[in-house]
This record gives sequence, C-alpha cells and structure tokens, in this order.
Amino acid sequence: MLCLGIETSCDETAAAVVRDGRVALSDVVSTQIDIHRRWGGVIPELASRNHVIQVMPVIDEALTRAQVTLDQLDVIAVTSGPGLQGALLVGLQVAKSLALATGKPLVGVNHLEGHLLAIRLAADAPEPPFLGLVVSGGHTTLYEVPAFGTYKKLGTTRDDAAGEAYDKVARLLGLPYPGGQPIDELAQKGDPKAIAFPRALKSHEVLDWSFSGLKTSVLHHVQTHGVPTGQGLADLCASFQEAVADALTKKVMLGAKKAGAKQLVLCGGVAANSRLRGLAQERADAAGVRLYLPPKRLCTDNGAMIAVAGAEAFKRGVRADLSLNADPSWRL
Repeated sequence: MLCLGIETSCDETAAAVVRDGRVALSDVVSTQIDIHRRWGGVIPELASRNHVIQVMPVIDEALTRAQVTLDQLDVIAVTSGPGLQGALLVGLQVAKSLALATGKPLVGVNHLEGHLLAIRLAADAPEPPFLGLVVSGGHTTLYEVPAFGTYKKLGTTRDDAAGEAYDKVARLLGLPYPGGQPIDELAQKGDPKAIAFPRALKSHEVLDWSFSGLKTSVLHHVQTHGVPTGQGLADLCASFQEAVADALTKKVMLGAKKAGAKQLVLCGGVAANSRLRGLAQERADAAGVRLYLPPKRLCTDNGAMIAVAGAEAFKRGVRADLSLNADPSWRL
C-alpha cells in the first residue's frame, strides 16, 4: 500500500510516500526557518503564503524520489489539525484536489498522531500498548496508546509547551530561533548544576507540567545578573535544559509506573534534544521500561509521519470526503 502524506500544519512544507505504513520511499521537507528567524517565531500569514509557493514542488519531488506516480497511490493523507488555520488549509485544499482528480481515498490525520506513529518508520518499532510523550514547540502531552487509533491523555502542560519555553529563553538570551538547537549546543559545554532553576508541579498526584515559572526564573536571573557570555552562558543553558529534561522524564516515568507500561516512545521536535534523550534512557533503563527514540530527522514535522498515521487510519476504515476541513484545535 502506497500512501502520500502531506504536512503543512505550521512552518514546514512536507510530503512523503510511505509503503505499507513502515517504509519511507521519500521524505521531502521545505523549511521556513530563515523566513521566520528575523521575527523570533512563526508568523502565520507568512507561513501560509510560503506553503502556497512550496506545496506542489514538494509533492512533485516526493513522488519523483519515490519513483511513484499519482495513479499508483492507494491513499492520500493530509494533516487537518491541530495547527495554524491558514497553513492547514493549504495542505488540505491540495490533498482534496488530488483526491478528486485521481479518485484516490482521502484521510485526514491528526498531527499529534503523526508524531506518535513516526517511530513506525524505524526498523525496530513498538506495537501497542505503549506510552508516548509528544514534546514540541506547541505540545507537551503524555498519551497512553492501547491500540492504534485509541489515545488516552495522561498529562499535559498547563501553560507553555517545552519547546515554547526553549524559544522564549533563547530570545531572552539573544540566541537564534528556533531555540532548541543553540541552547542544546551551549548546554553541552556547561554545568547543569550551576543554577538551581525550579521544577513545578512536583506532586506525584498529577502528571502535568508547567514551564512558565521556569521561564520567569530565567528572566529574573538575567534581570539580576545580566545576559551572561562565555562559560556563564553555557552554564545557564545547561541549568535550564536540565530543569526541562528532569521535569519531563520524572513525570513520564511516574506515568509509566501508574499505567504499568513497559514501552515508551519520545517524539516531537524537542525529542531531538540530547539531554532529554540521554536522561530518558537512563531513567527508562532504571525502571525496566524500553525506550524508543525516533531518528532526529523524524522528530521534527515531516510528511512521512503523516503518511504512516494515514495508512494506519486507512486500514481501520477511516475515510474523508471533500467536506474535510481544518481543525486548528483538534484534540487527539
């Protein structure tokens, strides 16, 4: 089964062809980082306009690399939420047009389900049941996955997502957008114990997170001591990163214990963070939980994960018609 996946939920225009929901024959991503970097974040109108320009060339390239024609496809999958309304509509209109023109079935995919199922593209992928932590610029949520298509939210952020906190702290420190990679690179040279930043919601009764207090603590530190340079900057980044990774992994392992889970998937853009990956592995090993980490290229938004989720939904009998619309706040 050949599935074309189209992703335009935020600032990445992406398309991929996946075979049998497990093998990516192509995976093409056109990033808009350079466009939005000068503003320190994604400008929705600019994102939508760039998707209009890029979406057809990206789809054409995905088909070419896969050596597949539209007629050979079995299904077309597209992200229909959550995300930016205008950005989502670009991918949706193209997907519906292609489905109408070719007579191929159409499936709308939840972007978060795409992240959770990206691990299916790894050679060694888990079968349900497992826990999945989706951690990105817009989402920080822990799900229980008893079966594909069935998702139970165990915990989520009450304010900023982890990736959002990274971006805001990076802007505060004068580091480039997006903030995850520059903070991670500096943190690897710093002392994670240099500054005692807080961890919110420590209670074992809740599996939620809060990162707004951490962000404010970094702000107060900078207001008191100024923006550091050299080793001081590295130490601050390491201390901030340790606070995020520590909070995330403690709650995830608590969730695994409560749910009796023996398999855990980390996914989403922040899952590419070196400290989060390392600390999650340490704590998973100690708890007897098997950790699955997608390759870093599959952590960020891509079309392959949408094709995987679309293929799984198609096998379950999910179909969409031309009334399919964008749902910017679609919950999984």
